[in-house]
Amino acid sequence: MCPSRLWQACPAVLMLLPNILTLSRILAVPLLVALLWPGERPGVGAVGYLAAFGLYCLMGITDYFDGYLARAQGTVSKLGVFLDPIADKIMVGAVILILCANRNIAGVHIIAALVILLREIAVSGLREYLAGLRISVPVSRLAKWKTAFQLVSLGALILAGGLPHVPAIQLIGLVTLWAAALLTLLTGWDYLRVGLKHMTA
Repeated sequence: MCPSRLWQACPAVLMLLPNILTLSRILAVPLLVALLWPGERPGVGAVGYLAAFGLYCLMGITDYFDGYLARAQGTVSKLGVFLDPIADKIMVGAVILILCANRNIAGVHIIAALVILLREIAVSGLREYLAGLRISVPVSRLAKWKTAFQLVSLGALILAGGLPHVPAIQLIGLVTLWAAALLTLLTGWDYLRVGLKHMTA
C-alpha cells in the first residue's frame, strides 16, 4: 500500500498521533529522571547526562510536532489541549528538581529555579480558576520567549553535566535560567493581573 493510501486508510490512528506524542513525553519523564538520578552507580555520570540530553532533545521535538500535527490535520482535541501543558510542566519540574539535587543548579541559582517552579504552580491554579469562568488567556510572545529560554537553559545544564570540561555550557545554562526566571515573573504578573481583575469584579 502506498503511503498516501495508508494515510487515508488509518484516519483514527492519525487523529490520535498528536496525543500519542504528548503522552510519550509524559511517559519519558521517569526515564529522564533515572538517567540523571544522583548516586554512585553505573549509568550516572557523563554518559548518563549525555543520554539524558539526547532524550530531552527528543522530548522537545515531540513537543513541537504534537502541536504542529494537530493543527495541520485539524485534529486539535480537548484531551490534547489538556495534556500538552501538563506534559511540559511535569518535564520542567522534574528536570529542575533533579538538577538541584545533583547541584547542577546550586547556591543563588536555586532562586531562579524556585521562581520558575512557583510560577508554574500559581499559573496552573489561575488557569483553572479562569477556566471555571470560561475565560481564556492567550499565550503572549513573552511567554513563548520564556518557554524558549527555559528549554535552552535546562538542556544546556544537562549537557554541561555530560561535558564538564566545557564550562561555557554551564554558564549558558545559568544565564538563560535567570533570563527564563525574569520572563517568568513578567508573564506570571500578566496572568495574575487578569485573575485579580475577575476576582474583584
